[in-house]
Amino acid sequence: MRIFHTADWHLGQTLHDFERDYEHSRFLEWLLEQIIAREPDALLIAGDVFDSVNPPATAHRMYFDFLGRAAAARPGLQIVVTAGNHDAAARLEAPATLLNRFNVHVVGTVERGCDGAIDYGKFLVPLHRISGGVGALVLAVPYLRPSDVPQIRDVSDPYTEGICAFYQRLTDMAASVRDERYAGAVLLGMGHCHLMDGAESKDSERRLVVGGLEALRSEAFPRELCYVALGHLHKPQAFDHGRVAYSGSPIPLSFAERGYEHRVWEVEIGAEGVLERRSLEIPRTVPLLRLPAGPAVAMNELERILKNTDFAVSASREQHPFLEVRCLDDGPDPTRRPRIERALAGKPVRLVNIKFEPVTKSGEADATGGFDGLGDLHSVDPYEVLRASYREYYEGAEPGEELWAAFREILTEVSL
Repeated sequence: MRIFHTADWHLGQTLHDFERDYEHSRFLEWLLEQIIAREPDALLIAGDVFDSVNPPATAHRMYFDFLGRAAAARPGLQIVVTAGNHDAAARLEAPATLLNRFNVHVVGTVERGCDGAIDYGKFLVPLHRISGGVGALVLAVPYLRPSDVPQIRDVSDPYTEGICAFYQRLTDMAASVRDERYAGAVLLGMGHCHLMDGAESKDSERRLVVGGLEALRSEAFPRELCYVALGHLHKPQAFDHGRVAYSGSPIPLSFAERGYEHRVWEVEIGAEGVLERRSLEIPRTVPLLRLPAGPAVAMNELERILKNTDFAVSASREQHPFLEVRCLDDGPDPTRRPRIERALAGKPVRLVNIKFEPVTKSGEADATGGFDGLGDLHSVDPYEVLRASYREYYEGAEPGEELWAAFREILTEVSL
């Protein structure tokens, strides 16, 4: 079987109030072309289909239009969609019955029976080879909140241990179902979570864990799973010799991601497991530029650079490059933004961020960077704010697990 693995589309996202619809539409056109050309048996979308729980109508239209076109272009293609932490899980899952008619399987929520037991069968999706027969059984696991996982007592981190127990119990069920009904099929996993040592982009990834203390290890996914398709981290990366992998986001969602190589993983599956994992590089349709390319400079020098820079002329405004400028902050100066905007007047570029960096005693930019107001609020980690405040108030002491659990519950409610 041939599987496509993608995640973190974040449809409806804006970059400092600039819409990204053009870039997302070009990505989906490219993905449809790959489906037609490379003929996968299944497409796995591992969470964060949308950027927010209430995305604009254009994002919904783009999503459903793609699903319809993919089903028409590749009859028999199975699409498995799981909810991420940015998605409204129940809303994403609401049209599941209708979408099933088009071979689209959506899993967003964890359901429990009257006795409180988790309905693990909900997460098992058989994948049929277009040539015939079931070749794989997918464990379609969405983002798991603390209330979604089994309650594990007398452990230091019940949330992480609960996630591990969830995957183990689900894998045991999947193996049993496979042996009874689908002899020879392999087991594939999906998830939306943070792995320990995974490279993250704090500017655009909503932190799921407390400073990495609750990040999962790849061992959380049982060895019976020959491949685990993950979402959440926006940089493509793999763990456990490629058995566990993030596809990453299809477009750079912040300037921290401007150097990423965005991709879709193409995974060849045989009776023995993964035969090969290939990278399908996604073309960048709109550049993210940073001026100056090196350290921040004083305002006069920045103004000169902007005036003398020629930007490639694009056919339409939605194709104009996004620009971040970096300026030394040598004191209050309300004229800086108007001067920057005048220097860019008439140029085919979209100014999205002015980053002010403090000046050190040597007169150069502080390597630790500065705070540019609302632009940098996206990268503020609330867990680190709590930790710093707690340590300052209690003379260096660390917050306890009960406080972290309560704080995590608050943030979870706020993100819904």
